[in-house]
Amino acid sequence: MKAAMARWQDWAAVVIGVVVALSPLWMDTNDAAMWSMIVLGALVAVAGLAHMMSAEMPALPWAMGVLGVLMFLSPWVMGFADMAGAAWTSWIGGVLTVLTAMAAMPEGSRLHIGHGGGLATHH
Repeated sequence: MKAAMARWQDWAAVVIGVVVALSPLWMDTNDAAMWSMIVLGALVAVAGLAHMMSAEMPALPWAMGVLGVLMFLSPWVMGFADMAGAAWTSWIGGVLTVLTAMAAMPEGSRLHIGHGGGLATHH
């Protein structure tokens, strides 16, 4: 577990999620923006924490990436694209989450090389 906790991607996901989830405290939002940001931000943070604790779950970076896409799309889907602070927080948080998830994927897949994945281990 110590090697898993050293990954910057997991810590970045937690920080991004917490910032997005708490941002309605310091910016103007409506109910849709507030709940979208709280829920998606919290889920991103939880995905980062879960990946820290269990790096053997290769689906977690994929789930984090999907949450990032949802976060990016939420201003349009939930109708708060005209609220600059909330919309930009969601757009930037979504892009950063997707990039973080993409950075975590190769590292996660390397854990499974040689464990029935059909690839030879490297020494």
